[in-house]
Amino acid sequence: MSRVQYYGPCTNLQNTDTGNRTLLAIGHVWPEPQSSAAGGHMLFLLRMFRDRGYRVVFACSAQRSAHMADLEKENIQGADILLNDSGFDTFVSGLRPDIVLFDRFMTEEQFAWRVEQACPDALRILDTEDLQCLRKARWQALKENRPLQREDLFSDLARREIAAILRSDLSLIISDHEVRLLQDTFRVDPVLLHHLPFMVDLKHLPPSGKAFSRRRHFAIIGNFRHPPNWDAVLYLQQVWPLIRKVLPDTELHIYGAYPPKKAMALDNPRTGFRIRGWADDAHAVLSDARVCLAPLRFGAGIKGKLLDAMLAGTPSVTTDIGAEGMSGGLPWPGSIASGAEEIARAAISLHENEDLWQDCRQRIHPLISKCYNSQVLADGVMDHIENIRSDLKRHRLNNFTGAMLRHHSMKSTEYLSRWIEAKNALDDAGKP
Repeated sequence: MSRVQYYGPCTNLQNTDTGNRTLLAIGHVWPEPQSSAAGGHMLFLLRMFRDRGYRVVFACSAQRSAHMADLEKENIQGADILLNDSGFDTFVSGLRPDIVLFDRFMTEEQFAWRVEQACPDALRILDTEDLQCLRKARWQALKENRPLQREDLFSDLARREIAAILRSDLSLIISDHEVRLLQDTFRVDPVLLHHLPFMVDLKHLPPSGKAFSRRRHFAIIGNFRHPPNWDAVLYLQQVWPLIRKVLPDTELHIYGAYPPKKAMALDNPRTGFRIRGWADDAHAVLSDARVCLAPLRFGAGIKGKLLDAMLAGTPSVTTDIGAEGMSGGLPWPGSIASGAEEIARAAISLHENEDLWQDCRQRIHPLISKCYNSQVLADGVMDHIENIRSDLKRHRLNNFTGAMLRHHSMKSTEYLSRWIEAKNALDDAGKP
């Protein structure tokens, strides 16, 4: 008996309507658009398929949370699934999806082989969110207080992540920097990759926010569970005293989902270093701030907090890593700096110089229009998907490396040898 459980209005997710295409998205976690940029990006992907006539099902093995998106309200069906359980095979066979979207490489590792066996004709898409191997390599270099080296990228994590990309029919890459890295360093065929950053509906842009004179202070927002965000909070303890020395009446407001006790303990009204925790409306809190201060020292992908600042009409001060892959060659709507003193100087200047602030703010709309137009981006990725689906057999035939990685023999000899060794050891242990 299958132990796959369903929630919401649907008790039977079998595909009985042959007229509609079905997308099955398998999540690493349930999408929380108010908690992380990744959650918002996933929800936008689901809506993109839904709005193009797909029946959309989101399945996840993680525990549901109070902050997850209301999928029923979005007309998206949800399914609780289990890891390492053959009930998933029954579930996906009955659903018969046309496309399966894996949220991050770990999900591809866990479920793609089951999808391939049960639904071999389903197009398999990997949404990487960001390259975890790049983020971890930069983190390690930072902890060792040294520059990133090329060999740092070739880790066991990278082998797993790149293998998942090669096994998939298509991978969605959120940063053009990561597209180049995959092509130039890891030699991934460009036909397997599609650059898809965050998507913004230009027809429903929020108001550009308050004027310079009606804003005060600095702000940053980001999920505290994300290591680059927590590192930024700790680094701001070096930056903030330099700013506060020049601007003694200003405050730094730090917002983010899931603030731990160690973060809340840093709240200091006397110094203006304020840990605010959860923000019900990121746009509102960033619209009150004069400057978004985000000195990110490592990370990958593109940064939702900086796009949120743009949407709030708030110039930002960040680092090269913070701005990486976000501007499409256009001038940054703020300042890019490195080192605590340079970041502090840039932040003070942007906070106090209204002409500079206005000039940076004027850069926002052209950048969003060029890089994040949801209509253009959605049309592009859907065209790419349909082109692959139109001749999936040939597409897979041309991806010999992916076929090789999916072949059972890649690990079967090792596992058979280990099984025999373990069996012999048990047999020997049972002998008198």
